[in-house]
Amino acid sequence: MPSIGSTELLLIALVALIVVGPKDLPGMFKTVGKYTAKVKKMAREFTKAMEDAADDAGVKDISANLSHIADPKKMGLDAVKKATDFSSYTKDSETQKLADDLKKKADKTLEDVEKRKKKRDADPLIPTANDESSLTESVALETQTKSDSSLVSEKNQNSVQEKDDS
Repeated sequence: MPSIGSTELLLIALVALIVVGPKDLPGMFKTVGKYTAKVKKMAREFTKAMEDAADDAGVKDISANLSHIADPKKMGLDAVKKATDFSSYTKDSETQKLADDLKKKADKTLEDVEKRKKKRDADPLIPTANDESSLTESVALETQTKSDSSLVSEKNQNSVQEKDDS
């Protein structure tokens, strides 16, 4: 819709005052207001009819499916799951050994979390975290940090061995 500023409105009012005259001006504004209201009502009805037709055709369902499929959070989780699939490595390779070690550490971390939950549930005097997920995240972060540091130190050892071999 075109934007009309205050100066444009003043100019239109002056032209209408000159053309129509001061006696008929209120009646003209009333008539213009009625027609404007009718046009707006027709536009609302048209919009509603188009939305109803789209609903009948299933556009909302398709739109919801597309937004669900293209959800960046879901896509990110799928990528993480694919990246952490430990079954795709060659047997007896270094990568498989590292993956097995990380899986064992992750399983141990989950067991530790379950033990803490059971212990906390059994003894109400043990202070609890505000959120169980924050406890799990902190344990997982600690495990990841340890595993990252062990990978870095292993890479450093490998690079020192390669230098010594050369």
